[in-house]
Amino acid sequence: MTFDNGRGIFAPADTHSTPIVSNTPSVVQSLAAHSGVPFSVEFNPPRDAAGEARLWRTVREFERMHPAFVSMTYGAGGSTKDRTVRITGELATETTLLPVAHLTAVGHSIDELRALVGSYADCGIRNLLVLRGDPPGDPLGEWTKHPEGVEYADELVRIVRDLGDFHVGVASFPQGHHRSPDLDTDTRFLAAKLRAGAEYSITQMFFDVDHYLRLRDRVVAMDPIEGAKPIIPELMPITSLRTVARAEELCGRPLGKSVMERLTRAAGTGPEEDKAAVRAEGIEIATEMAQRLIAEGAPCLHFITLNFAKATGEVLANLGYGVTAAPARIA
Repeated sequence: MTFDNGRGIFAPADTHSTPIVSNTPSVVQSLAAHSGVPFSVEFNPPRDAAGEARLWRTVREFERMHPAFVSMTYGAGGSTKDRTVRITGELATETTLLPVAHLTAVGHSIDELRALVGSYADCGIRNLLVLRGDPPGDPLGEWTKHPEGVEYADELVRIVRDLGDFHVGVASFPQGHHRSPDLDTDTRFLAAKLRAGAEYSITQMFFDVDHYLRLRDRVVAMDPIEGAKPIIPELMPITSLRTVARAEELCGRPLGKSVMERLTRAAGTGPEEDKAAVRAEGIEIATEMAQRLIAEGAPCLHFITLNFAKATGEVLANLGYGVTAAPARIA
């Protein structure tokens, strides 16, 4: 079975010999259309109506700044599947933004994954970020393959590419995935995903730019052709000591010693955290990282927003980004 792009349904593979080409631009095309180093942002599916209203306020704030693309994560095990698919589709149809939908293999059979890709295509989504995903409830827990699913992300990349005219990105890990025995093995997995048809990767969040630069060098050394594909660094401004735990969960590693020293020094020695100082330091850390990434030739800056615009907006303002008259034109 294959996905029929024109009708939005599944059909036997031999029903047409020439695939129908979508007019939706790819992430790589969008990056190329922007002058300078563009930015992008990540949203999370809201759990209720109030969260959805907040998300849309954030969406409209970023829409005025014309990011290269926006991504929508996918709840562990499909916990927010219907809401996620609907909102991601609305991003495509009701905004000027280019949405990228996360697609995770965890907890899904191959048939379920194909159906989910079809649901996204019905909503006009052609850009997917393909991930193996983490076990629900415990991101660091033991990975268990679905009996009728896939074991590795490169398999899922091939499935999506076989279904039709989709643009695929994958994850990369500056410090190595916590399940990889070493960095060489982790780099081989990334190269395999890129060879399977992924057009770019977005890194796991990190707080030491050197880790990103070493990842980029490792991929080029292992496979110069695949290493030429964009590796997009992911950042998140720390706004309180409470968010440190969340940041460490998302990056799968403890924050570096120097970063923690700066944040704890800003918090002060009083009985309560100096929240304003911690927030200001977190914004400064993210700004410094972004400045170096731009200088080192990063193709884009991808920000985890947690569905808030203010902190990321402040970092972007520090970098000189602002509201522009119109989005970039994609040829």
